[in-house]
Amino acid sequence: MNISTEFPNINHKKDRQVHITVRDIKGKSRGVLFPLKGVRLGNLKDSTMTVSYTLKVANAKFGGFSKLLFRWKGSIYKLLYREFLVFCLLYTFISILYRCVLNNNQQEIFARLARHCNKFAKLIPMSFVLGFYVTQAFQRWWGQYTSFPLPDNLMMVVSGNVHGTDERGRLLRRTLMRYANLSSVLILRSISTRVRKRFTTLEDIVEAGFMTTDELRKLNHLYSDFNKYWMPLAWFANLASQARKEGRVKDDIALRLLMDELNNYRSKCSMLFHYDWISIPLVYTQVVTVAVYSFFTFSLIGRQFVKPASSEEHLDLYIPIFTLLEFFFYAGWLKVGELIINPFGEDDDDFETNQLIDRNIQVSMLAVDDMHQNLPPLEKDKYWVDKGPSYPSASMKPVFMGSTHDMRILEDDLEECVSTPKTQMLAINVWPTTHKVKKSKRSLQQLCICCRAEGEDDCSKLEPSNSSVHSPQHKTVQHSCQEKLFGSQETTGPAN
Repeated sequence: MNISTEFPNINHKKDRQVHITVRDIKGKSRGVLFPLKGVRLGNLKDSTMTVSYTLKVANAKFGGFSKLLFRWKGSIYKLLYREFLVFCLLYTFISILYRCVLNNNQQEIFARLARHCNKFAKLIPMSFVLGFYVTQAFQRWWGQYTSFPLPDNLMMVVSGNVHGTDERGRLLRRTLMRYANLSSVLILRSISTRVRKRFTTLEDIVEAGFMTTDELRKLNHLYSDFNKYWMPLAWFANLASQARKEGRVKDDIALRLLMDELNNYRSKCSMLFHYDWISIPLVYTQVVTVAVYSFFTFSLIGRQFVKPASSEEHLDLYIPIFTLLEFFFYAGWLKVGELIINPFGEDDDDFETNQLIDRNIQVSMLAVDDMHQNLPPLEKDKYWVDKGPSYPSASMKPVFMGSTHDMRILEDDLEECVSTPKTQMLAINVWPTTHKVKKSKRSLQQLCICCRAEGEDDCSKLEPSNSSVHSPQHKTVQHSCQEKLFGSQETTGPAN
């Protein structure tokens, strides 16, 4: 069947349904009333989405980025063309004034003023100020993106740990996820202009199905001077504890897992609120704006093509190409910072919060209700017997085995690697002994290895039994043992 997708302008105060024409295969048409609960009200044709060009740059090829320069939606041209036109008009006006209105003496004064402005305008650190500001704004933009509350982890935990296929179990799981989505709607409604226009009042949230009338009454009954987005999450925690008492949550470990995921979800909602509350310091934004506009205000005079002070060759151009490029780069850089400093507006590249809300509620309800214990039948997979690849071996690429897997070693390098070092390595036993060794009264607590190899009788004969002082004979034997193991000091150096 064919469904027409053209929606008329809808008055959100009066219209709650829209008429859609549906045609079947035979060509018969009939009208259907489509409810507008949860649908963005207003002119649906004007809805915007985040501009994505990922597919265009999937492969690096000749002129890959050049094709992106001719796109209008989400481009720098759309953001900057008004300021660019104003700058061009002002520059043209001053140029005409200099060439056609001023006399020779006035032109000389203006030329000196232009050279003075051009000299000292270069002292403004445009690259440093703008670069640092845009870097901070981009980090803030990425932090807001990663702080967006997605219920994916929470819905998996709810689906796997809140049991029961009866109506009570379904009601518990769906209510838990509805509370989580309600919290994100409340926080996004307070920071996003798109969501605020969609849900102008709390009654619109009730009508969209995120909250019941009794829950709205309880929400309004609790008085607080601050944002109450956290209340549904408190309901979530209490309902999860009640499910544990009823046996729907089997043990405390599962309840702890639910609470951990809930806290992660709550922390992201809190981070969005704090990003909206705490902005980049206003003084820094003012410094950047004043630096950019003052630089190009002086450039309107300093970049004019005036008569040179000396008799040098003078190139008189009517269009300041390099000045216009400089304005495009620096003013465009400022516009980028203005665009990404708050991505919850209605610009082309701002976050599509309404679509994210619709996606979250739909996916979470599917996970905890329709897919709960709704498993496909178990079957033997394709590789139950066949262990080969799923594509022909002729087209199979070699498997990466490590960067040194195919390294060729020359004979000279091999001889250097396997050459016997002068100092022999002693084997060290890292495992503790299982039997107790009696302490000896000898001053030398451990016998040398060579004495153990030749027999401990020779070393014991050289050591007196009741004296803690070594005999000269024992010292001579011990010194000879050390020379056998480590070599002489003349060849090996001082022993460590």
